[in-house]
Amino acid sequence: MKKLSITSWIMIGMVAGIALGVFAPKVAVELAPISNVFLRLIKSIIAPLLFGTLVYGIAGSGDVKQMGRIGVKAILYFEIVTTVALFLGLGAVNLTRPGDGLKIEKTNMEGIVPQAKTTVGGVIEHVFPTSVIDAMARGDVLQLVVFSFIFGAACAAIGDKAKPVVKFAESLAEVMFRYTNYVMYMAPLGVGAAIAVTIGSKGFGVLYNLGKLVLTMYGALVVFVVVVLGTVMLIARVPIRPFFSAVREPFILAFSTASSEAALPIALENMEAFGVPKHIVSFVLPTGYSFNLDGSTLYLALASVFVAQAAGIELTLGTQLLMMLTLMLTSKGVAAVPRASLVILSGTLATFGLPIEGVAVILGVDAFMDMARTSVNVLGNCLASAVVARWEGVDLGAIHREAGVAAASR
Repeated sequence: MKKLSITSWIMIGMVAGIALGVFAPKVAVELAPISNVFLRLIKSIIAPLLFGTLVYGIAGSGDVKQMGRIGVKAILYFEIVTTVALFLGLGAVNLTRPGDGLKIEKTNMEGIVPQAKTTVGGVIEHVFPTSVIDAMARGDVLQLVVFSFIFGAACAAIGDKAKPVVKFAESLAEVMFRYTNYVMYMAPLGVGAAIAVTIGSKGFGVLYNLGKLVLTMYGALVVFVVVVLGTVMLIARVPIRPFFSAVREPFILAFSTASSEAALPIALENMEAFGVPKHIVSFVLPTGYSFNLDGSTLYLALASVFVAQAAGIELTLGTQLLMMLTLMLTSKGVAAVPRASLVILSGTLATFGLPIEGVAVILGVDAFMDMARTSVNVLGNCLASAVVARWEGVDLGAIHREAGVAAASR
């Protein structure tokens, strides 16, 4: 029998949890410890993974002086597009409100993040840690990100003397990726238990909310690709038909594997064949895997507010904007591997006092969302390389017009 993937086992666990919650609710609610153990393991990943990925990303490849003109243009483009993705996700989840009525248990928000009556000065003070160890212990992702950014910049400024520290950060990130893989082996049990407990205690209607969440995300991603990326292509004068022909294969590969890393080699090859110079595509695409994950950032905005809605917590506009700032920073540390966004989501929920139980509930349908957001990540990074090439004066349209004339002459 063909070996089942972890995604397949998660789906099996979800179905088993649904069945148990419907037909044996009293037994289902007793499975809470299994779900809690899985959530504890997920939380244990957050601090070391973010620290390792951010420090290595900044010190290893984020030095603007080394990246030069192309790097500045790429990062500027990344920040603009991912910010639009975040606010599109925020708008979609506030419009459809898929979490209403789900009733995940509410947790105490006081003392974790500034709320409605907090001053601007208080918000600014909050993002700077007095102790990175304390920030890690409390799960305050925003403070950890600020520390990691400053720490990474200091490593980059020192240069060779900081190589051992940067190497440690790289090794730490790799170890935590493997640790994450190990934790995900428990995901079928954790997901099954979480779904069983949720349905056993709250009823079968919870599936309506999860279906609404999936449809909201797919709709938001379609709007993002057609309206936002489509507008970018028109402004940058990227030839549309040849571009989609070039990205079709890596897009499908990313969708089917839920891993943008799996699509990277063919994306590099196809974009170079599309006409993007090798020195641009070889820099922009890998850098975009850390700084330009459009689908993941949109998902994070949508999922975090979904959990707040399910917990019955009405986030103020100021808190939602602060959450978007946190996600804007933490999404730069999202690994290009399946379900890594859940780690970032867990940290954001912990920072804003939202119930992390929402992660286990979302994980039941995350496979459907992971495929969509990952394929959009790949599409967005391929377009980023083309936009930077156009910004550098490369006439992609002329390249394809010449190719068409040559083909017609034959």
